Amino acid sequence: MLRFKTGLTMAMAAVIVATSLASAGSAAAQTAATTAATTTAKPKRALTPGQIAARERMKKCAAEWKATKAAGKVEKGMKWPQYWSACNKRLKAAAT
Repeated sequence: MLRFKTGLTMAMAAVIVATSLASAGSAAAQTAATTAATTTAKPKRALTPGQIAARERMKKCAAEWKATKAAGKVEKGMKWPQYWSACNKRLKAAAT
């Protein structure tokens, strides 16, 4: 590890330099980033019917999961992903 005459390591010196540069140019950098983000942002697309249905199923399954977990009726070892998979299949089958 290299040390300067003052006892600072190169890593410590780099941090000091980086923070001083960041604080000096942070306002200009934030303004530039905000301007770039607003000019290049793509308009949001509307959700497809399938995406809307998937989000509704996820909300229903999440509500069921919370109620089942609060009641202590969750199968041993079952986590949210397994519950979501089973619940999603069940709700999809009920919709058709």
